[in-house]
Amino acid sequence: MCMKFKAPKLLCLLALFFSANFSFSQIEVKGKVVDFTSFLPIENASIYIQNTTIGTISNADGKFQINVPQDHLQDTLVVSSIGFKTFKVPLNEYDPSFEIFLEEDIASLDEVVVMAENRPTEANDIVLRALERLERNLPDSSYIQKGFLRHKERNKREFKWLIESAITVYDSAYNTNASDVLKINVDEVRKSYDLRDVDSVFNYVSYINQTANGKRLKPDEVRRSDIKKSEIIKAIRWNDERINGLNNLFKSQLNLLRNAHRTKALFGSQILDNHQFQLDTILVDNERKIYKIKIKEGEDFVGLNTEGVFNKGYHARGWLYIYYDNYAVKQVEYELIAASKTQKIRSKRLFDTQVNHKLVITYRDYKGKMYPSYIYYETPKLVNVGYKSQKRLNEKEKEAFNKTQRYYYTVQEILFTDIILDKSQIKNALNNTWDADMFAAKPYNAQFWDNYNILLESEEDEQLIRDLTRRAQLFKN
Repeated sequence: MCMKFKAPKLLCLLALFFSANFSFSQIEVKGKVVDFTSFLPIENASIYIQNTTIGTISNADGKFQINVPQDHLQDTLVVSSIGFKTFKVPLNEYDPSFEIFLEEDIASLDEVVVMAENRPTEANDIVLRALERLERNLPDSSYIQKGFLRHKERNKREFKWLIESAITVYDSAYNTNASDVLKINVDEVRKSYDLRDVDSVFNYVSYINQTANGKRLKPDEVRRSDIKKSEIIKAIRWNDERINGLNNLFKSQLNLLRNAHRTKALFGSQILDNHQFQLDTILVDNERKIYKIKIKEGEDFVGLNTEGVFNKGYHARGWLYIYYDNYAVKQVEYELIAASKTQKIRSKRLFDTQVNHKLVITYRDYKGKMYPSYIYYETPKLVNVGYKSQKRLNEKEKEAFNKTQRYYYTVQEILFTDIILDKSQIKNALNNTWDADMFAAKPYNAQFWDNYNILLESEEDEQLIRDLTRRAQLFKN
């Protein structure tokens, strides 16, 4: 075809590339983002079509994939990452056979500090200024976001559970109470494999102790043979929802900026009691200067008010990235580390780690407001790890208590793929039924997923997912 019409080499390549991936007026665009100096892949780089909400992020291997409607083929593909120069190219000139190399781009901290006039120069003051500006920088009217959710549960060796879903999130202005107004719906499910042990006595004991009145149980007082399978499943579902449900992620203290005005908010008016901040440097993000600020522990412990769970006694650490020009927060990287004596003992015994919460929230500037674009949340999870028998164990029991099998954690990733501001569309959507239960079984709609942007798995995760898929099929058979 290219020889017949004597098209330029690049256009031929694009034609072949696009036609091979043509589906329902969507173009599949792939690539890999690499550090120009180290030749290492760049993870979590932002890849999007300029002046639209179409985009994704690169995975651990630096690779990405997005579906772009054909009417955007004349638009510009943008690749950016904090601390690097931005790469831009017209989409119809993009050559996917070449890797995208990003060059380091760092501003001078000394120059910025010297030139500052009536600006805070200490990190604590910069963070306080950013929090004061949240009402100005976060959305001030209702909006809907479409997104892709990947929920993984695993031990140190393999995946035990995987859910991939399309979700819709409705929210109103920053100054409203998220627990009252925010809505979440699970629209479609792409994958759902559950190979967790359903005979978790520890889950059952926790469930009974939290939900039933009467004598408190201990794991060694309960025999699996005395419990109905239906009760075990109820207990696991209860544990799923109280820690890992979508409502908890969006409406709790973990939504650090959105819920900063709430009582006892982690980034609320008392933020400096349990956090301190240190200015590290000035970087560049998409041609804008951005503060890189280290999060350090304060005098008080950090706590999360999770019902029925001892979820306090932490110190915080991580990073904040705040734009120099308007103090908008671009990204939060936040960890809670066991710090009190009680939490250290609990975390070691139940989780074999002192890091109880890892959170990354990245925002994107769209029409002058900062909307969430990517969320990563990781936490250890109570499954069957709370009880270790002191009796002599047989080989099967020893394997059950092996650290690589015994300690579980969950990872939730959300990539937001669209922002809807049209009031009529929002009004129509609010008339629908909203269901945030990502654990409920739903039918698979292949046509829906043909055009939906998803997070590209890393090569390691892809292999683990393939293994889980095979084992799930054997389990079904």
